Parts: sequence; C-alpha cells; structure tokens
Amino acid sequence: MKLFEAGSLWSYKGYRLFWFSNAIFVLGASAFPIALAVTVLDAGGTATSLGLILGARVLSGVVFAPFAGVWADRLPRRNVMIGADLFRAAVVISMVFVSAPSMPHYLLGLAVFLVGVGDAFGAAAAGAIIPSLVPDEKLPAANVARNIMTKGATIVGPGIGGASVFLIGGRLTFLITAISFILGTYFLFKIQEDINSNKRAQEPFFVELREGLRTVRDIPWIGAFILMVSVQLMVVLAAETVLLPVISRREFDSNTPFALAASAFAIGGIISALLCVKIKVKHEGYVSIFVWMFIIIAPLALAFPVSGTFIVIAYLFAGFSVGPWEAWWSSAVQREVPAHLQGRVFSIDHMGSAGLMPIGMALIGPAVALFGEKELLIGASIFHVLISFAILRVPGVKDMKMPANYSHGEQR
Repeated sequence: MKLFEAGSLWSYKGYRLFWFSNAIFVLGASAFPIALAVTVLDAGGTATSLGLILGARVLSGVVFAPFAGVWADRLPRRNVMIGADLFRAAVVISMVFVSAPSMPHYLLGLAVFLVGVGDAFGAAAAGAIIPSLVPDEKLPAANVARNIMTKGATIVGPGIGGASVFLIGGRLTFLITAISFILGTYFLFKIQEDINSNKRAQEPFFVELREGLRTVRDIPWIGAFILMVSVQLMVVLAAETVLLPVISRREFDSNTPFALAASAFAIGGIISALLCVKIKVKHEGYVSIFVWMFIIIAPLALAFPVSGTFIVIAYLFAGFSVGPWEAWWSSAVQREVPAHLQGRVFSIDHMGSAGLMPIGMALIGPAVALFGEKELLIGASIFHVLISFAILRVPGVKDMKMPANYSHGEQR
C-alpha cells in the first residue's frame, strides 16, 4: 500500500499535520531537561535544588491538569494546543534571563513551574485530539505512530541539547526549545479539527470537572493504572531523573553518559513498541505490567555505576519496559471512554501519572543523605516490582477493558 493512498493512516491531512507538529515540539522539549540540569549544576546547584526545580514543573502540571482537561473538552483541542505551545515558548525565552548566575534560583523555579502549566493543557488536548483526526479503526496505528515518533524525537533531542550546551551553553540552549515550540504551532494552525455536529451542551465548569473524575472512578482499571504509575514514578523515576546527571558528572566527569542514556532509553522504547504492534497477546494489561517491571534496570545500573557505557546499555534495556504502554494504553482509553470525556480523562492521566513526582524529586536529596545513594536506588527498584504485582486483581486490568459482567455506576 502506498504511504498516502486513500484510506491509509497518512492520507488523513489533519493527522499528518498533528504528527509533524508533535515531532518538532518533542525535539525541543527533549533538549530542555539537558539545558536545565546543566544550567542548575553549573551555577552550583545540588541534587536537592535540581530536584526542587524539576519538581516545580511536574507540580504545576498536576495542579492544573483537571482544569486543562475541562477546557480541552470545551474548546477546539487544536486551539488549546496552540495556546499551550506559544505560552511555553514565551516562558522558555524568559529563562535565558532568569537563569543568569546573578539571578536567584527561585526565579528559575517559577519559570519551570509556568512551563508545567503549559504541559497540563498541551497533554490533555494532544491525548484527546486524535479521534477527531482519524477514523476509529485507525486509532491504534495513529497512537503508535505518534508514540514512536515521540520516542524517536527523544533520541535526537538530547543529542541536540547536549551539542547545543557544548557549543553555546545551557542558558542559550533554552532558545532552541522555544524556537521548536513556535515552529510546531505552524502545523497546528493548518489542522481542520472535526468538531462533532452533535456537540453536547456544556454543564457548569465544576460539574464537568467532577464528571471526569467520576469516569475514572467508574472504570477501575484506568484508575488503578494511573495510581500505580503515580506511586512508582514518585519513587523510581524521581530518583533516576535527579541522580542520573549527578552520578554522570561525579563518576565520569562528563554530561555525555547523561545525554546518551536518555537517548538509549528512547531507542529501547521504540523497539519494544514496534514489537508490541506486530505481536498479538491475550492479555494486554498483564503483559504491560510485567514488561513495565524491567524499568528497574535503570536505577540498579545507577546503584552500580561501573562505567558510562554500562549505564547507557542498561538504559537501552530499561527502555523496553515502556513499549506496551506506547502501543496499547492510549488506544484502550480512547476505546473505553466516551469522546466528550476524553480530554478530562487524559488530563487526569497526566495529573495522576506525575502526581507525586514533585514530592519524590524534592525528597531525593534528603533521602540520599538518610539512606545512602545505592541503598535508595535498590530499595526503589524493589518497591516498583511490589506495587506492580499489587494491582493485578483489579477488574479490567488484565485486558485494559472492563469485563462484560462487571456492574458499575453510570458512565455515559
């Protein structure tokens, strides 16, 4: 079949524009953490200050996510994404100035907090817009193509960030991120989103907010997965995110393992997602949870930093853990949740999945001082596996679909 032949995924212009916009955005967004970490550490920051600043972005994303979800269901999702991208571009440009060595760190933290606000609105709209760009039968392929592109961009993005940091420094690298956000909106402006003619009447804002929360409650497997990942990211990803650049600089006197490890993780995710698209499994939920456990390879490698190469290879294999999520999660939510509620559910997913990360990031420094770096990373890995096993018996988790004989409250 030709790539753009009628009926193929790429024959849908709106989806192509969304895909290209997302690719440019992610390239810049993937360079952003590299620039931020190097800028903070070069200014004398510690693991604690870096954790607090990184956590500020996640915290604002969590706080504003429920409100973003309501607006993503009320307004054209294309417009919400454009507003979020341009807002983040303006904030990141300001970070060139607030990250100057003479400026207090709390101003940089405030700017990162505002970037998180844009993240909340962008994530809610991006997760819910795809069903309005392609027919239902193309949703799995569309989600996988987007996720693989995202992973691919996160391979190239850290490389761009690392090269830019080397050539022009961390502060000016923020401009690379801002330019990518602005360029991404060019494609979004051209999207003709299919706003359904049978649009539902709007309820009061807080009624719609509660309706989104009730939907997650009434579909137990969605709530269980969000809760599981939220707790795990607080412990495992927070530790890995903060300690990877610290360990890289301390053990190897270089930012290179830090940047390469992020790229290797993304490569592993792409390979795993492609395999999941091609193979059929009986229970997608069970496979997702089992494979997700292998992310502990990353923190365990940091606990025993034999070499920079060892850490990069470990991150490659750890990346395999996210493949099933990339292949199946979004399509399952779009299949099980009514279209008019998807913006709110994806915003709650964004909020819940990262809900406790600010706490985890803020506590990494004190936790390392209390328990020790190696002990913390090993303990986080054990905790991750235990929590994964804990949700296996929740209704619907097995197949990412509610059993036909399960009775729950009114959803629609």
